[in-house]
Amino acid sequence: MPVSAEHRPAWLTLTRGDAPLVLSMPHAGLEIPQPIAALLASQWLARKDADWSIERLYDFGASLGATVLRTSLSRTVIDVNRDPSGASLYPGQATTELCPTTTFDGEPLYRLGCEPAAEEVAARRTHYFEPYHASLASELARLRAAHPRVVLYDCHCIRSVIPRLFADELPCFNIGTNGGASCDETLTRAVEAVCDATGLSRVTNGRFRGGYTTRHYGRPQEGIHAIQMELACRGYLREPVGSVTPDVWPVPYEEAVAESMRGTLSRVLRACITFARGGV
Repeated sequence: MPVSAEHRPAWLTLTRGDAPLVLSMPHAGLEIPQPIAALLASQWLARKDADWSIERLYDFGASLGATVLRTSLSRTVIDVNRDPSGASLYPGQATTELCPTTTFDGEPLYRLGCEPAAEEVAARRTHYFEPYHASLASELARLRAAHPRVVLYDCHCIRSVIPRLFADELPCFNIGTNGGASCDETLTRAVEAVCDATGLSRVTNGRFRGGYTTRHYGRPQEGIHAIQMELACRGYLREPVGSVTPDVWPVPYEEAVAESMRGTLSRVLRACITFARGGV
């Protein structure tokens, strides 16, 4: 059964639609509860790796009939796109934890000795991770009952240059399908075609192959097709070049700068809906 509004926490926003498409936005939030904020080394560092303005970039999604799930909490509180067991999504490569203790650049998030202990991580998992995924699972089940296929589209962005995570400049479009396991190849090709038509750089299952959400819910054989889109921020923001400091990051969201990317993403989401409804 869908999670009722009266049982949904205030930090969790759900806009329910009837199209066979769910947009998940796990990293768009900036809020940090005061008890956690008091332990942090820097409020700016704690928000540095947010998916900046991603909710504004995709704010047309509901008008397409998509269901949109978003947390207002910072990923520093808990990363709901990480494996709750603590297993790395990218063994052998730098990444962050369920409750991150460093930024993407390796800077410590907590004051010395204030990092969350195992009991605190478990509590955050119960209070934040589990409600997010209970709502996501409920919405997928609701839509799957009405449609033979449903697409789960995981919305992300990241700075274009982060040497600790990847070499050189990241492609503009980074599509993740867990090596093709999380969705039908037809859907992947449809999304790739829209991205490639822009002339911007694109890679599929490169550095980002899909996080916990894509890998956990993507079950094509059961009618759930999951795909992650990791956008390089320069595609829709005036992203500064190189390392960032508080005086240059984050940058304001500008409609005129984001307009072209929004048009592309609208075509991407329409392609997802077309696929889910049996089209090519």
